Amino acid sequence: GSKVLRMSSGIQIKPKTAAQKSKTSSPLPCSPGSAIKPQPKPSDKLNPKTIDPFGAYSRPPSTFAAIYAKGGIPCRLVHGSVNHRLQWECLPETVPFDPLLVTLAEGLRETKHPYTFVSKEGFKELLMVEGATEKAIPLLPRLVPVLKAALSHSNDEVFGRGLDALVQLSAVVGPSLNDHLKHLLTNLSRRLMHKKFREKITVALQKLEQYGGKATVAIIKSKIPTYCSV
Repeated sequence: GSKVLRMSSGIQIKPKTAAQKSKTSSPLPCSPGSAIKPQPKPSDKLNPKTIDPFGAYSRPPSTFAAIYAKGGIPCRLVHGSVNHRLQWECLPETVPFDPLLVTLAEGLRETKHPYTFVSKEGFKELLMVEGATEKAIPLLPRLVPVLKAALSHSNDEVFGRGLDALVQLSAVVGPSLNDHLKHLLTNLSRRLMHKKFREKITVALQKLEQYGGKATVAIIKSKIPTYCSV
């Protein structure tokens, strides 16, 4: 017979069998792998080698990431079999450019997926809507410093996204960008010294001239004397 423990109150408690113990002590599996995944030892939490003070969880999220997490960006990445695309929660034509266009421009400095794709594609698609010129021009004083930060970034991919965004913006606002262009050309001049960027930057400058008109040439040459007008 099983042993019975008598408490002072007279209540009888039967010790659990080994099978019952295993049922109650084992955690409920959240996924197929959790049942066989070894639990971390308490000593691991105290081991300095397992603590990364510069890890992703110790850093606060960027402004763009925080806004994206809260649903402040009205579009989401849709994974396709070949290409990814954006799905807008409402028609882009109905979305206020202020502050979304500036927020998307800030996202160009992101280096993690899906922020990189959402910011780049969202910025481009928003500038393609009808009436984008009238909506974007008033935002230039705020957009230019953000694009400058992307163009001065040490990450080559961030710089590339910033350069593409600058050309896209120029195509929409035209000569209105000329008053702000000199603030962006210093960063382009620095990267021109790198062979891998030379052709891409030259093409971008030619497009800036094309969209900005004759006045753009003098502005470009003031910062990049070697530039040859198209």
